[in-house]
Amino acid sequence: MKVAVAQYPFVAHQNIDAWKVYMEEWVQSAVSEKAQVLLFPEFGLMDLMCLFPKVKNDFHKQVKKLNPYLAEIDVFFSGLAKKYSIVIIAPNAPSLYVEWIINRVIVYGPKGTSGYQDKIFITKSEIEKWNISQGYPRLTVFKTPFGNFGIQICYDIEFAIGANKLVEAGADVIFVPSSTETLRGATRVHIGARVRAMENQCYVAVAQTIGEAKYSPSVKNNYGYSAIYSSADQGMPEDGIIAIDTPQKSGWLIKELDIERLNYLRNDGDVSNYKDSQKIGMHLKDRYLESMHVKLFE
Repeated sequence: MKVAVAQYPFVAHQNIDAWKVYMEEWVQSAVSEKAQVLLFPEFGLMDLMCLFPKVKNDFHKQVKKLNPYLAEIDVFFSGLAKKYSIVIIAPNAPSLYVEWIINRVIVYGPKGTSGYQDKIFITKSEIEKWNISQGYPRLTVFKTPFGNFGIQICYDIEFAIGANKLVEAGADVIFVPSSTETLRGATRVHIGARVRAMENQCYVAVAQTIGEAKYSPSVKNNYGYSAIYSSADQGMPEDGIIAIDTPQKSGWLIKELDIERLNYLRNDGDVSNYKDSQKIGMHLKDRYLESMHVKLFE
């Protein structure tokens, strides 16, 4: 599976047509390198908030203003995926669904719109500052001829359960669209990604937003970098880093991932993290995990 992982800068556009030209240029540059799956970051669609300067300081009004454009955006990405016969994990923005604001990433394939993944774990600031709600708590494995993948959106990758369930259901790669303001935020996401790659013996790819977007309070400052991780095992990099890009640098990180290698690692690698977590981990959970209190000074 040849993947393209974006370090995506926010750019102000004069209108939605100018944005479409910009996005297709991004897609074309990845396709020219024969990428099969393109990963854009979480909140990558927030650059369209520049179209609503009268509400630039009001996140909720921006979300409402963008909502009427979502159908047109869906048709646009669906057309790109068909035109170039690729998979696009599209940039997104928090969106209104019924009466809730949720964080949903949509996937497009050669046949058009193919499904979505909602963010399940919501950060404290997303709840308190932006009133974002948990999405539909369902995990999806997307199947392709060159490997299967799942999605964990930003904060989701900092928890074991989602990636573990996706790999258990057949995912070879976990894609992580992410948006963080600071180095510490990016660090938490990347540490989570590396741990998920190790414990599931899979690939994990992280795409992040970079730079400034002064036209929206929710993405005013962005610090990030793209990376692809594996378990540190036979035939993989010694540190488990398949590729990593320079922070705050615009562009694609493109790599071909050997999906067949994962089966070898899980069966004949130096360690058996995935099998042991399934076997021994569940055994401990069912029988032996108890809370013990031992007094050391009495």
